[in-house]
Amino acid sequence: MIASVAVVAASHFADSARAQSGPRQAALPVSADQALIIRTSVNGQTVELTVDARTSLLDLLRERLALTGAKKGCDHGQCGACTVHIDGRRVASCLTLAAKVDGREVLTIEGLAEGDTLHPMQQAFIDHDALQCGYCTPGQIMAAVACVAEGNATSRERIREYMSGNICRCGAYVGIVAAIEDAAAKMGRG
Repeated sequence: MIASVAVVAASHFADSARAQSGPRQAALPVSADQALIIRTSVNGQTVELTVDARTSLLDLLRERLALTGAKKGCDHGQCGACTVHIDGRRVASCLTLAAKVDGREVLTIEGLAEGDTLHPMQQAFIDHDALQCGYCTPGQIMAAVACVAEGNATSRERIREYMSGNICRCGAYVGIVAAIEDAAAKMGRG
């Protein structure tokens, strides 16, 4: 009897959780008073879209452009899983309105490699085993590229400081720092 109650309760909570999260939700309908047309470059491709003024860059990338490399971690700008570049600067795409990228260049993890050749940072993450589960890896790599480009890969302490906005719950930090040091040297910035 107790086992049956436990199964029913677990089933109810699972159904309730599925109902709340549901299948992947469609983008909010865009009403005329909230519609914006944005023209931007995403990974070198010109894009023109009508979006709801409330749409985040992360949701635009994932839901409208099917670029799912940037992850929705905390959705509060605290974990760094959604890191992308706008005009060469790293941003938390979950906190950036899509409207802010009008006329600007967006680079995601999907646009980092050149054809079949990985970016030096991507290769360094592989070489130094700088990942475990991989969920945070795209954001870590995008932040790491920015860290090097910003001139902040000059010491392990500086790398740790400038990467502190990107959280790895698996704790692959030693490999991440080693990968950044290695890639910085190959990128001519170390």
